[in-house]
Amino acid sequence: MGLVKSKRPVVLIVEDEFLLRMDAVDMIAAAGFEVVEAANADEAIGILEARRDITVVFTDIQMPGSMDGLKFARAVRGRWPPIKIVATSGRVGIAETDLPEGGRFLPKPYSPTDVAGVLRAVTGGG
Repeated sequence: MGLVKSKRPVVLIVEDEFLLRMDAVDMIAAAGFEVVEAANADEAIGILEARRDITVVFTDIQMPGSMDGLKFARAVRGRWPPIKIVATSGRVGIAETDLPEGGRFLPKPYSPTDVAGVLRAVTGGG
């Protein structure tokens, strides 16, 4: 038996702050996406290595650990080029040129409408 491919795009949320991660999980699931979560880039890399169905990485920029969100975004682009990247932060502002090609920046605080809109844009869902 293999993995059953989800009909909904799968979003990997990478956020070190538990309450913010839970809020993002709720918003993204309510927008119709399947959600997988990680507390840091190292955990997220392990998930990406184990799963082939991740469509989008939704990552915080300022995270503890071996990689911040920008370094993680570049690692994802290098190893899994088809995965779309959405980076977010409430503390730092970045230009979309700071992200790998096609990456999007969403400043915190974000609304459910903001999140759904950017995810639909990067997945071609509207």
